[in-house]
Amino acid sequence: MKNFIVLMSHDMSETQKNDAYENLKVTKIIEAPPEIKKIWGNIDPISDLDIKNLDKVILWINEISNEQDYILVQGEFGATFYIVDYCFKNNLIPVYATSVRRVEEIREGDKVLTNRVFVHEGYRKYIRYEK
Repeated sequence: MKNFIVLMSHDMSETQKNDAYENLKVTKIIEAPPEIKKIWGNIDPISDLDIKNLDKVILWINEISNEQDYILVQGEFGATFYIVDYCFKNNLIPVYATSVRRVEEIREGDKVLTNRVFVHEGYRKYIRYEK
């Protein structure tokens, strides 16, 4: 029985949840609690990465995960790398969501309005460079 742990700043769509259950064969989806989402969604873009706060995220992951659980990690690049590296070192399976971007153009006289719609396609495992 594998869990699907969600570490991103927004909620999963029903399509994403169904994909995790059907294709990754997980039995439970665990979304981050509000205090973890707050840390994850507010990474300071100016200063150095706040490892003390990220270690709170890792503590939460440690408390709720089992080896070989999937963990969806998407967010600020440096923080994502830090958590993905932790996952590899602790026998968790880090993944990210893939999507197709569809662009719709609407012409109104001389104006062109563009609407971008992202459609969930699946999950892809993060992989390490091994050479």
